Amino acid sequence: MSEAVISLDRVRDQVSEEEWQVRQDLAAAYRLVDHYGWSDMVFTHLSARVPGPEEHFLLNPFGFLFNEVTASNLVKVDVDGNVVLDNGYQVNAAGFTIHSAVHMNREDAHAVMHLHTDAGIAVASTTEGLLPLTQHAMFVYPDITYHDWEGVALDLDERERLVKDLGQHNLMLLRNHGTLAVGGSVASCFMRLYYLERACQIQVKAAMTGELNMPNEGAIRMMEETFNNSSAWEEALAPGAWPALRRQADRLDPGYAD
Repeated sequence: MSEAVISLDRVRDQVSEEEWQVRQDLAAAYRLVDHYGWSDMVFTHLSARVPGPEEHFLLNPFGFLFNEVTASNLVKVDVDGNVVLDNGYQVNAAGFTIHSAVHMNREDAHAVMHLHTDAGIAVASTTEGLLPLTQHAMFVYPDITYHDWEGVALDLDERERLVKDLGQHNLMLLRNHGTLAVGGSVASCFMRLYYLERACQIQVKAAMTGELNMPNEGAIRMMEETFNNSSAWEEALAPGAWPALRRQADRLDPGYAD
């Protein structure tokens, strides 16, 4: 470890208060994903844009489980994958490919979260994808899009295709791969991801019971009009729930905030 590496107990002194708040929120999201059983060892990622004019964002240190991520060990990188605040850790190249694509091309993408859950992959691997089957599903159904699997995301050329498929949507099913959510904050991104994951879990269970009872078209249209790229996630749903989720993270392990 070179002399240029900043020790973890000094990271807070090297960043702005705004960045530290984002670091704590993102570390809390990692603990919550682990709490809900959505992690995949060390192989998926949640990222957040660092406040300020620089194109920098935060990713988990590669090789750490989600319940080991803290505000200080998150790695700050630029859009080329270069570490810009060396705390001794590196990031996963595949994670960088997906997250940098969205951060580089969506100014409103302050947070991006990507998971490999059983239910998310199962629904992403079906021809019909997510169905407007339940209330949970209809909160996210109007805002979902799809991207075909191209193998492990190591090819930087895939970024252009992924961004094209995402468009202005905030939720994506990566075919045969997993789920992805975008938000104007860590809080709103996590809330979108939560509802998408719950919708996938419920759809998988419902499909096992037999014939599905789909809601009427009027209810589906109403939800589409209300939640198609809705600002409600940013203005009401996330602000209402995130403080409680942070308290949950505190109860799980307050060390995430260090």
